[in-house]
Amino acid sequence: MCRANLVMCFSKFSRTPLFYGVSSLLLPWVSGQAIAQPVSGQEPSQLDPIVVTATIGPRTAGESLSSVTVIDEQDLRQQNPSSMADVLRGQPGIDVITNGSFGKSTSVFTRGTGTESTVLLVDGVRLRSATSGGASWQYFPMDLVEGVEIVRGPHSALYGADAVGGVIQAFTLDPKAGRKGWVEAGAGNFDSQKVSAGASASTDSTRFSISGLHRETDGTAIIEDGEDKGFRNTAGVGRLVHELPNGGEASVVVMQSEGNTEYTGGDIDFMIRTVGVAVETPLSDYWRSGVQLSEARDELSNFSGGSESVFNTRTRTARWENTFTAGVHELALGAELQSDEVSSTTSFDEDSRNNAALFSQLRLNFGPSDVQFALRGDDNEAFGQEETGSVALGHNFDRNHRVRLSYGTSFRAPTFNDLYYPLETYDFPTFKGSFAGNPDLKPEEGKSVELGVRGHYNRWYWDVAVYQMDIDNLISTEDTSPDDPSNDLRPVNVAEARIRGIELASGYEAGGWNLATAVTFTDPRDRETDNRLRRRSHQSARVDLDRQLGNWSVGGSVVGKGYRYDDEDNDERLSGFVTLDLRAGWEFAEDWTARLSVENVTDKKYSTAQASATTDYIAAGTTGLLSVRYDFR
Repeated sequence: MCRANLVMCFSKFSRTPLFYGVSSLLLPWVSGQAIAQPVSGQEPSQLDPIVVTATIGPRTAGESLSSVTVIDEQDLRQQNPSSMADVLRGQPGIDVITNGSFGKSTSVFTRGTGTESTVLLVDGVRLRSATSGGASWQYFPMDLVEGVEIVRGPHSALYGADAVGGVIQAFTLDPKAGRKGWVEAGAGNFDSQKVSAGASASTDSTRFSISGLHRETDGTAIIEDGEDKGFRNTAGVGRLVHELPNGGEASVVVMQSEGNTEYTGGDIDFMIRTVGVAVETPLSDYWRSGVQLSEARDELSNFSGGSESVFNTRTRTARWENTFTAGVHELALGAELQSDEVSSTTSFDEDSRNNAALFSQLRLNFGPSDVQFALRGDDNEAFGQEETGSVALGHNFDRNHRVRLSYGTSFRAPTFNDLYYPLETYDFPTFKGSFAGNPDLKPEEGKSVELGVRGHYNRWYWDVAVYQMDIDNLISTEDTSPDDPSNDLRPVNVAEARIRGIELASGYEAGGWNLATAVTFTDPRDRETDNRLRRRSHQSARVDLDRQLGNWSVGGSVVGKGYRYDDEDNDERLSGFVTLDLRAGWEFAEDWTARLSVENVTDKKYSTAQASATTDYIAAGTTGLLSVRYDFR
């Protein structure tokens, strides 16, 4: 709702440069921006930025009582990522799986949960496919984003279904004061090109901005000895914000990304779009209210074997939030109505469903200690009622050290594919049999407990989080006729999972050096078989190092991943890997900047998923891009 606007209001506090990891005994090798907790009553700082995703309303990262990573505009400009996968890869608790490079299918696993269990918000608007359940991460235009917040742990009490592993929110560009626009062009190997531009204007109470991007590449092979598979993407963001006389704000924000991506055996035309209309206003000195009306679309046309398959989904949401304050204490109450619709060449047994929810959050402060309660009830016409809640405690030992303890419940809703996919028979080289949805499925239910400790000092910070998550009614696809040589696959509630993990992060900034490190250890297990959950890596590490040298900046990122299994029986093992990315920037004239990014400098061959039992999806080798940008003042 007003989340994107609040970030804008507090943008002077939300720049969070990466900091060098001094506490090497505990925090070797991990990137991303873990945030140190604040001292109660302390003003926000670069080490402790405003975060709006973890709670209802703006909080500093420490006040959120959650494990939070913030990637701000400065980080994005330095790293110059080409995709959301580049931003998320190796961040604490995050595992990214791709079926090749350049716009190919991408899954994001947060704390060992599946990609359907991570919620993606765009300026407060939820974006996902209602048929598959996951977000189309590969189509999201990172060039038009000014910040990303990663909140780990269950948040169904605030966001409802699917916020099991965590919530990731992207904030699209909102030009700052003194900027009128920009234009940028770049080119690289694999015949890659991109061009982007933006413009903005403002009066005393109204501001308007528009930005656009076009990117295309011939791509590279996504399987060994395969043909190059290209990607084309055109995207735009429009924003209109009006400040109300009483201190409130009304806004309209639109994001759209469309294009085409090729894969082995066919290609896909895609379009994702979010539209949010929001009004937030104070009704009294103690009551602030906000309403958001939004629509999100995920549409694709799959062309394969001379036929076309269409899967278009639309989610419409109305959300009302009210915040009441009494001194340092706060109560938030809200309601949400959501409608999912499916339009497809596949005849689903049901093509729509509605969800109604009531939610609340109580925040109490007692000097150095904080207590937070959240409760939500969802009523879905497809699978009935679900109640979720959480409780979190935080305590400052002194000005530099803080501990947090939390417990939360969550649930993942069965998708339209899970529930309503019609019976279809397939005869492919890699699969022969049938598949159909199961209307009797129950939602997955999760319970999670977390203990975290953070240290926050003048130039550096460290953060340690330990957690355990238990998931019941895990939805798994099984052969209902194992004695039959053909496969008769159905989704069923049979599996239970236990996920344990530890996340370590540290950083330091001094003398123009910025270094952030993060390390994740995860043990995601099927409790019945004791096998590791499919495609989950058990460990990861990331290091981001950047140096400012006058008009020059240089930096690099190292990302390491442990091995994983591509099958539930843990027979198909994919090796771990380490990659190195390098970057440099040069402000060669006033308002002119040149940037060079080289990914996978060592040309490492690696895979995070398989196309079949004998064929791996392979990532691109060394990838370079040189771009030039001019900023209008």
